[in-house]
Amino acid sequence: MRARPGYYGLRATVLALLFGGGWTAFLIVGDSWWQLLVAAVLAVVFGQVGLFAHDLAHQQVFRRRTYSDLTGRLVGNLGIGMSYGWWQDKHTRHHANPNHEGSDPDIGTEIFVWSTDQARAATGITRVIGRWQAFLFYPLLLLEGMNLHVQSVRALFQPWMKRRALEGGLLLAHFVGYLGLVFLVLPPAMAVAFLVVHQGLFGVYLGIVFAPNHKGMPTVTPGQRLDFLSKQVLTTRNVRGNWFTDVALGGLNYQIEHHLLPNMPSVHLRAAQPIVRDHCVRIGLPYHETGFFGSHAEALRHLHQAGAPLRQRR
Repeated sequence: MRARPGYYGLRATVLALLFGGGWTAFLIVGDSWWQLLVAAVLAVVFGQVGLFAHDLAHQQVFRRRTYSDLTGRLVGNLGIGMSYGWWQDKHTRHHANPNHEGSDPDIGTEIFVWSTDQARAATGITRVIGRWQAFLFYPLLLLEGMNLHVQSVRALFQPWMKRRALEGGLLLAHFVGYLGLVFLVLPPAMAVAFLVVHQGLFGVYLGIVFAPNHKGMPTVTPGQRLDFLSKQVLTTRNVRGNWFTDVALGGLNYQIEHHLLPNMPSVHLRAAQPIVRDHCVRIGLPYHETGFFGSHAEALRHLHQAGAPLRQRR
């Protein structure tokens, strides 16, 4: 549980260099369709910045919330146009009740259904998409980057939002600077293409980072009670891999350990895994882990099964 200021200092420095280098490359490339490659690289950089903001929200970087919140708003709101306050509120509710229908915002029914009960109650666009949601999941992730911006702006008008003026001012500065730079350097058609590729791949990247963690794992229905350990472990999946997996997924491939110890620096989760896994085996609690592609296959199978009632309707 010890803080790792050296690790996070190095990580922040690398991210700052990649962020600055990406936009420097954008300026150097200029009016050229090679900008679509720059957009793809920046999508990954934005995703990594988002993962750093995630660690800030969990107070893994700083132990003092004041420092975490200030840095998180600079990184999230100003850096990538995602409200730190909105994300923190949403993610805190997810951690408290992972895969709990009606309590976990990550399995809401705005677009997808996550259980057959949700499918039977679905209406509107959810009912249409839910029929074939396993096939539409990745294409719809192309819209997730834009959705994060929309949700961030909408959150500014919610009564629970803290530091509303600061959140809004930093978001405005991001959008003005980001859109202004893109449309100043590129002709309109190329600028739009850059935005589509950048925001689309940004959403896909975040989607493939977070989707394997809980999608396809058991859901908890209202009224069902589980102890803390069972609730966090049974609803969560780990993703096996190597150092590249750890970097690409921001350490969230050790999702079980992260849910049990959310303030633990992500770089320590690998060391915590055998301790947690051995304890679960010892008490007979199922501990599920699979490979990266296997995790996505499980999630897609679950999505297809959850939407079955919608395909049976006439």
